[in-house]
Amino acid sequence: MKLRLEHSWAQLPPLMHTAVAPLPVAAPQCIVFNNALATQLGLDARAVEAHAAQLFSGNALPDDAQPLAMAYAGHQFGGFSPQLGDGRAHLLGELRDLQGQRHDLHLKGSGRTPYSRGGDGRAALGPMLREYVISVAMYALGIPTTRSLAVISTGEAVLREDGPLPGAILVRTAASHLRVGSFQFAASRGDGPALRALIDYTITRHYPDAAHAEVPALALLQQVTERQAQLIAQWLRVGFVHGVMNTDNMALSGETIDYGPCAFLDEYDARKVFSSIDHQGRYAFGNQSLLAQWNLARFAETLLPFIASDERKAEQLALDVLDPFIARVDDLYLQTMRVRLGLASREEGDAALVRQLLSLMQQSAADYTLTLRSLADLVADPEAGLRLQSMLPADPHGTAAWLAAWRVRLQRDPLDTTARRSQMHSMSPAVIPRNHLVEAALSQASLHGDLQPFEALLAAVQRPYDEPADSLFTTPPAPQERVRRTFCGT
Repeated sequence: MKLRLEHSWAQLPPLMHTAVAPLPVAAPQCIVFNNALATQLGLDARAVEAHAAQLFSGNALPDDAQPLAMAYAGHQFGGFSPQLGDGRAHLLGELRDLQGQRHDLHLKGSGRTPYSRGGDGRAALGPMLREYVISVAMYALGIPTTRSLAVISTGEAVLREDGPLPGAILVRTAASHLRVGSFQFAASRGDGPALRALIDYTITRHYPDAAHAEVPALALLQQVTERQAQLIAQWLRVGFVHGVMNTDNMALSGETIDYGPCAFLDEYDARKVFSSIDHQGRYAFGNQSLLAQWNLARFAETLLPFIASDERKAEQLALDVLDPFIARVDDLYLQTMRVRLGLASREEGDAALVRQLLSLMQQSAADYTLTLRSLADLVADPEAGLRLQSMLPADPHGTAAWLAAWRVRLQRDPLDTTARRSQMHSMSPAVIPRNHLVEAALSQASLHGDLQPFEALLAAVQRPYDEPADSLFTTPPAPQERVRRTFCGT
């Protein structure tokens, strides 16, 4: 079966990839398939789903597949690894969607490659279902993301710290898998021609306007930086914690990539860390803009020879791009928070109003999603203020003072009540993939073969801005249900 695959990545210098086929598995079975995505990709969704178990397991690849593993390096928790790469993944090729845009078609958990570094090349079912449901939720929330096409169970067990677990392969798509680490890999080997090829490829695929700039490499840095600022601001809006913002996990397309120990905030805490291996809080919720800037600095280092022949001049030009990054994220986040507070106009004191609300939420461990969603109800129902104050019990006087200041600010804003409430709901989700529900669904699927909780959660997160019929999906976890640590599954 052919899928109309193209293979532009394979035209990059051989340094950047190795041809290698996925390893067949014992008894593949397609357990979840994204029909809507398949249709958007121009595929015959019914035919592909019928053959998905064989096509995407390594047992009977698409006839036009040219599988390869991509090479990249990366800073992981601040330490540089000169060779990482696809240790358990294979790029089958690229598909053009109905708009003509190119997307990588990628398998994860599909067997060993030359970059496996002693790993088994496989993935457990739970983490693959996690990436599937979180990426579906992120797409529905309107946040750039890689997307999941299918999860294939392998009929084989993988051995992890908790013992043998059912194995699975994730089929995902991405605008591309170009990473900061891709550039670091070529730069660490002093391969100027490979770097030039990567620059040209990235510009052609993602930032064609940069090709016409006076200094294309500098324009590339500017556009990648802006797209990352927009992405991080959206993460902050919905309370998303990536968990492993290593340079190999930053996609130059501006998509969210590699959903390992990721999670969403329940109670608001800027210091919140979920990853079981992030012992120093490097990738805490409130650090994400700082770490994104750090990663972008590593990207800029690889571009310096192509920005200016004079190293100091190149460094200064790069710093001029990177220095405003955190302020830009803050401004973009403030724009989203104005919408969430029901404001169509801008005033200088708005940032302070947002900071005061977040401070109250931090003090009270208030639920981030529910608190902000409730503000929209308060616009139409003054009695909802009592409910809001019950969410912020640590400082009731501070809450009352904030509500009074907010109401005064609303009086100076031009929106009417109906438009204001609609605007607020458009930016403040009712449903997020709550961590305790995700973990419960994955546990049922992995340990008991029961996909019903996963399917119910999947249906709910696809309509995040609508009030669900079942309050299960909007109710914060009880203290004993809170998920405090998540795992990447490698």
